[in-house]
Amino acid sequence: MTSENLTQLRNRIDEINDQLLDLLNERTALVEAIGREKDKQGLKKYDPIREQQIIEKLREKNQGPLTDEMLIHVFKEIFKVSVKLQEEKSHKKGLLVSRKNKLEDTVIDVQGDMIGDGEPTFVFGPCSVESKEQMERVAKNLSEKGLKYIRGGAFKPRTSPYDFQGLGIEGLKMMSEAAKKYGLRVVSEIMDAGDLEAALPYVDVIQIGARNMQNFSLLKALGHINKPVLLKRGLSATIEEFVNAAEYIAMHGNPNVMLCERGIRTYEKATRNTLDISAVPILKRETHLPVFVDITHSTGRKDILLPIAKAALAVGADGIMAEVHPNPMLALSDANQQMSLEEFDLFYKKLRN
Repeated sequence: MTSENLTQLRNRIDEINDQLLDLLNERTALVEAIGREKDKQGLKKYDPIREQQIIEKLREKNQGPLTDEMLIHVFKEIFKVSVKLQEEKSHKKGLLVSRKNKLEDTVIDVQGDMIGDGEPTFVFGPCSVESKEQMERVAKNLSEKGLKYIRGGAFKPRTSPYDFQGLGIEGLKMMSEAAKKYGLRVVSEIMDAGDLEAALPYVDVIQIGARNMQNFSLLKALGHINKPVLLKRGLSATIEEFVNAAEYIAMHGNPNVMLCERGIRTYEKATRNTLDISAVPILKRETHLPVFVDITHSTGRKDILLPIAKAALAVGADGIMAEVHPNPMLALSDANQQMSLEEFDLFYKKLRN
């Protein structure tokens, strides 16, 4: 081969390199666009099925001299770079709930009361709504203390299918009546997107329980309502998974999300769950959302509720949740961990001192 032929071949290589560069950049722009669409839909960046389909089509068209093994190797590297690029773009942009997108704390207006404005918010009430009389007694007690919220479960996700499942919409009506009488705001859990429309007239803050933290269809539906959402951390969820669950709600249009640390499942048996107290300052640092601590479900022990509540406030929690019942021993759920009204009086007095 003459030097002239070699030069011509090399020049052709250079031309092809230029074409490849243009095509790779064009492909990269498309990859970025796909990444943005995946973010909107909450889809994972890596799609192995799609990757395999592309490989199979290329193998069918490949006529050499590039072997199938070489072809797969080259495109695997291209796929790897594409996924990395999508992840870097998402990380750089940050989630809607991230401090990277909003430096100031989110303050949520609940019927004129501001959550996350620096003053702690307290949410107390029974585990389950059981009767009008029960809700009347609790609401009266809360109102006398100057409190603004009442909680109670009308839809109960129980481990055993034979346990009390709640009174449903009728239970919400009972709690709403008592709340209105005493000027309180209602916090209650909804388990199914199909119940949202019927529940909205009776609830001021929609609670999403630990078992539904990754019920993505429900989270998406919550993005389309105009009421605040209190999202509890899953039993075994990482902080990253918890924050991403909140992102589902925010990215579908509802920015009024509050996070609630309620303990995670570990090997420890001294408490019902293990309260991850470090999650509070981490969530406050990584997100701009208000953060609550459910001191009842995280511990399952009435004898340590006070120091746990003080610890939560000390590390920056915006609010505290706990269960209160007029007669805990007769409660239809969580009988052992709910404070009686007398115990609650003493607890609240010491908490505020």
